[in-house]
Parts: sequence; structure tokens; C-alpha cells
Amino acid sequence: MGRIILSTESGADLPVDLAEKYEIQVVPMHIIMDGEDYLDGHLPVQDIYDYYERTKKIPSTTSTNAYEYQEFFSNIREKFPDCIIVHIGYTSKASSSFQNAVIAAEEFEDIFLIDALNVTGGLAAIVLYAAELLQKEPGIEPAHLVEKIEAIVPKSRLAFIPGSLEFLKAGGRVSNMASLIGTMLKIKPCIELKDGKLMSTKKYRGKMSGATEKMFSDYLKEFNIDRKQLYFIYSKGLDERVKRRMDEVAVENGFHDIRWIQAGGMISTHSGAGGFGVAGLEE
Repeated sequence: MGRIILSTESGADLPVDLAEKYEIQVVPMHIIMDGEDYLDGHLPVQDIYDYYERTKKIPSTTSTNAYEYQEFFSNIREKFPDCIIVHIGYTSKASSSFQNAVIAAEEFEDIFLIDALNVTGGLAAIVLYAAELLQKEPGIEPAHLVEKIEAIVPKSRLAFIPGSLEFLKAGGRVSNMASLIGTMLKIKPCIELKDGKLMSTKKYRGKMSGATEKMFSDYLKEFNIDRKQLYFIYSKGLDERVKRRMDEVAVENGFHDIRWIQAGGMISTHSGAGGFGVAGLEE
């Protein structure tokens, strides 16, 4: 049996050091600004915010296409001959990327595709669960590994507070009136993944510092998150004092390993600067 190689998209926001540690292969998605196509993960996030400040438009995002997946899978096979590829993909409910991977995989043997029904830290949590499992059990049968990953998919829980209602408004995700009211009352919506779809659920009033603590409290009440590992997600611009406080709160709630993940281009085009999120796996 060949070696098992894990792969995912840039929309997982997988930290570079962890991707390198586990040799996880990452294929870029796309960000479009003024008709120019940029590879997610290769474009500084600050460029997205600068573009918005300059134009009052947010970039558009596009999925990895089938041809790119064919090249991606071919390159993995060249790098790791006779390997078995297990691809853990960005939710199919918010992007055509996973379906494009399915199309490309028809040209190959020994590729397993898993729709993670999640994004950013929620997707990263699943990928890293698989990587750690593979490290502990390098001889695991591919079908058994896939079965274990698929079982953990519905247990990955993600919630985040966008940094800017103005960004959501610019992207047409909330009405002008809702944005105006939200700004006046300092209301911050909580976005969660429900069955693979991004949905606005709760709303928090006040400063980001208070909203992050309240969201985290609600998150822990709703989900029985495994205390061994927690992921905090932030978009560039989040106050360092908020980050320090959330570290303290996580420790107070019994978490042993807390990893901060910076939101990449895909999520940053939806959340704006200064967003905060949390992801973990239910026990």
C-alpha cells in the first residue's frame, strides 16, 4: 500500500508550519480584484483591505477549477509516487471547488474525496485531526481513515463575528438598512456553519471585546468541545488585547492547546478587518 497524502484548499487557512509538518498539500482558490486573478495564500490580506478602502468594493472569490485540480493531483503523484490521496475539501454548499475536485479525480485512481462542509478553522480542525491520526497510525487503511474523518465532519463547529458590517453590506450580504441599524446600535452578527452553509445566527451588542467573550460562552454552552485542542481565528486588525483576553478565557475553560489561525483571503473578503472566530471538535 502506498503512502497516504492529505490535501485541502487554501480556504482552510491552514498555518504554513503545520502544513509543512504533516506534508499536507494545499491548492489555492482565487481572489479577483479589478479583473486581475490572484491566488489565495499568495496575496497579502492587507491588499484586500487596501483595495476596499480605495474603491469601496470588495473582491470576488472563485473556486479552484477542475483543470487546476488535475494539475494539483498530478503534482502530488510526482512528488509522492504511488501515494493514496485523501482530499478534505471546502464546503460544497458555499463553493463549486469540491465538485471540481470530483470531476478532476475521475482521471486518477486511489483518490478519496471528503466534503468537510466547513471553512477556515472549522476545515483546518478536520484536516489536522486527520493529520494527527495518520501520524499516530501510519499504517492505517485508507478506507478506515476516510471513515474516521467522515465521522468527525459533523463534529467540527465554527462560529465567527465579522470585523465589519460595512464589508458585509458591500458584498450584498446584509441590507443597507440592517447595516445602518447594526452600526448605530453596535450590533455584531455571529456567523455559523449549519449543514455546510454560512448562516447568521445570534447577535451581540457592544464592543468587540465583550462580543467575543459572549460568543465564546454561547459556543461552549451549545457544543461539548474537546478540551484538548481549540482554534481561534482572527482577521488582520483584531485588537491584541482581545486576543490576550480570549487566551485567558480559553484556559479558564479548561483548554490545553490553543492555536491562533489568521484568516486568509477567502474569509477576509467576507469578514473584513478585525474579525474573530472559534473552531473545535465536539467530543
